[in-house]
Amino acid sequence: MRVDVTKAVGFIPNKTYNNVTIGVSQDIIQYFQDNNVIRFPYRLYYIDRSDDIIKNLSERQKMILHCIYSRSYDGFVRQKHMYSLLQMDYEDWAIPYIVKICDEYVVEILEMTFDILKEQDTERIRKFCFENIGTFSKSYNRMISYWNEYYRCKYNNFHQYIGRKLFRECFGYSKSMERIR
Repeated sequence: MRVDVTKAVGFIPNKTYNNVTIGVSQDIIQYFQDNNVIRFPYRLYYIDRSDDIIKNLSERQKMILHCIYSRSYDGFVRQKHMYSLLQMDYEDWAIPYIVKICDEYVVEILEMTFDILKEQDTERIRKFCFENIGTFSKSYNRMISYWNEYYRCKYNNFHQYIGRKLFRECFGYSKSMERIR
C-alpha cells in the first residue's frame, strides 16, 4: 500500500488555506483495527486540487486521497470527499475516517453519511467501532456535545437527531458500550 499512498500524497499541493504555515495539525487521531494501528492527523490545511488529478489515480489511490481530504480544514471539502468515499467499495482501513468525521460539528455531513449508510450493510463499521469501544464512546459523547452546542434549538428532540440515529443504527452504538470500556 506504501506505493499507492506515496503516489496519492504526491498529488497534494503544498499550498495551504490562508497561507497557514503548517500542512497538517500536530493532533493525531488513532484507532486500532485487526491488531494494526491506524493514525492520521486531525486536520489537513492543504488546498484541495483533487478534481484535476483524480482521474489519473487507481481506485485505491482515490480512496486514499478521499480519506486524506476527509480531514480537511474546509467542511465542504470534507463533505465532498466523504461522499465520494462512501460511494466506493471502501476497504476496511478507510472505516476510521468515516467514523471520525461523524463526531464533528457539520450536521450536513452526518445527514449525508446516514442517508448513504442506512442503505448499506454496516457490519464492518460496527465491528470496527466495537474494537475501538473507548474511543468510539468518546466520539458518541462528542457528537452529543456538538448537538447540544449548535443544533439543540433546531433539533430539540435528541432521540430524533441525525447524529444519534447514525451512531445507533449504522455504527451500532448502545448504552451498554459505556459500561464495557
